[in-house]
Amino acid sequence: MKEAINQSRLPTPKTIFLSLIILSLFILIFLSLQSHNSLQKPISTNPTHGLKIRPGYTSYDTYIHHQLQKTTNPKLRKIWTTRDWARKIRVFQRFFNRLKQEKLLSTTSKALCVGARVGQEVEALKRVGVNNSIGLDLVPYPPNVIKGDFHYQPFDDETFDFEFSNVFDHALYPDKFVGEIQRTLKIGGICVLHVAVSRRSDKYSANDLYSVEPLKMLFNGSEVVRSREVDGFGLDTEVVFRKKKI
Repeated sequence: MKEAINQSRLPTPKTIFLSLIILSLFILIFLSLQSHNSLQKPISTNPTHGLKIRPGYTSYDTYIHHQLQKTTNPKLRKIWTTRDWARKIRVFQRFFNRLKQEKLLSTTSKALCVGARVGQEVEALKRVGVNNSIGLDLVPYPPNVIKGDFHYQPFDDETFDFEFSNVFDHALYPDKFVGEIQRTLKIGGICVLHVAVSRRSDKYSANDLYSVEPLKMLFNGSEVVRSREVDGFGLDTEVVFRKKKI
C-alpha cells in the first residue's frame, strides 16, 4: 500500500516536461533582462583614477549621433564662423606664439588640430607661420578641416611634428584618442592638450577629467614637458607632451 502511495507521488513525464518548459522560460527571461541591462551600461575604457566616462551611450553610433548634434547645429556653426571667428583666432595665436618662443612649435612643423570644428586653431597656426597645418573633425570645413574620427585618425604613422586638441573631453575612448595622437606623431613630436580639470565641461562631453595624472598615464609613450593653467574657452589647463623614442 505504501509503495502505491509513493508511486502516485512521483512526477509523471508530462509534469517533468512542463516543469522544464517553465524553467526554460524563466532562464530566457533572465538572460533577456541581463542583455538589456548590459546595453544600458556606459561604454568605458579601462578605469583610470581621476578620469570618468559619462554614462548614457548604448552604442558607438549613439555617441557619434550625440556629438554631431553639436557639430552640425546651424546656430552654433554660424556663431563659430562669424562672431567667434576672429576672437578665437586671436586667443589661439597667443597660445601658439608662446609655444614657438618655447621652441615647441616652429614654422617648419607639420601640424594637426584634432577636433577642429570650423578650424579657428588651424587658421591661427597659419597666421603664426605654421602653414603646413590641417584640422580633423567629424564634419569637414574646407579648406582647413577634413572629415575624420579622432578615435581612428586617417593618417600614417609618424606624420606630424605637432598636434593640438581642446576636445579631449569629447573622447568616448580616451585611450584610443591618445593612442592615435601618439601613433601619428613623429618621434620627438609635440602634443598640446587644453583640458578642463577644475570645472566641468558641457553636455556633449563624453568624459570628465579630475587631474592631469590620467593624461600622464595614457601618454605612456611620451614625456611631460610641462603643465600650466590657461584660460581657453572654458578649459583651464594646458599639458604639453613630447613623444619618446621607443
